[in-house]
Amino acid sequence: MTGPDPAAPFRLAYVPGVIPSKWTRMWAERSPEVPLDLVQVTAGEAADQVRERGVHAALLRVGGDREGLHAIPLYTEVSVVVVPKDHVIAAADEVTPGDLVDEIVLHPLDDTLDWASPPGRPALQRPDTTGDAVELVAAGIGLLVVPQSLARLHHRKDLTYRTITDVPQSQVALSWLEDETTDEVEQLIGIVRGRTVNSTRGRQPEPAQAAKSEPAQARPAQSKPQAAKSRRTPATPARRAQAAPKRGKPRRRG
Repeated sequence: MTGPDPAAPFRLAYVPGVIPSKWTRMWAERSPEVPLDLVQVTAGEAADQVRERGVHAALLRVGGDREGLHAIPLYTEVSVVVVPKDHVIAAADEVTPGDLVDEIVLHPLDDTLDWASPPGRPALQRPDTTGDAVELVAAGIGLLVVPQSLARLHHRKDLTYRTITDVPQSQVALSWLEDETTDEVEQLIGIVRGRTVNSTRGRQPEPAQAAKSEPAQARPAQSKPQAAKSRRTPATPARRAQAAPKRGKPRRRG
């Protein structure tokens, strides 16, 4: 005899810089019967992958066209400026856009920050990807402002980064189709939001399951009639006479 067919995997896409390992471990603990397949996609592909049902959900950065999709914000990323290690900015703890006025700041086509253009002077040409822009920074052609997670992803020994304030920040969210909030999606929502296994949030139990608790709640009401039956009726004089014990004859003294 063969066992039951294995459950179809739940496909979760994620964009560069997002690390889903913590959530995948929790998924394996809570839903071991449903495999979780991770699919790495570019920032521009993530939303379309969900719409086209190439994946069931995606961990992506908020922005762009999100029509037809639900999105639950998870966290906001710190923005940093990537510079060569010997650059003057490397000596600072953090910088502002004013510190980049005289610098060439690269603006890759897959930029994840919601701005028309970064501070500083624009380059003659926009790099295709963030990875390409990092290579140009290493070549001394300009600087780059990105979320800290992308700076870490494209880490190089000859580059460093510093926090930059007063600029847009990217936000990572869990996204899925509006009309397809399945049990697996609910499970994933609970995991990324930090709900415990015994959390009551999510789908409500079926009416038949809820009805099982009703008899237990009704039991205390049955004790009132029983208590009434146990009350004694006040004794009448006749009854007291009947209930009184008979006295024997007094003994004579010898």
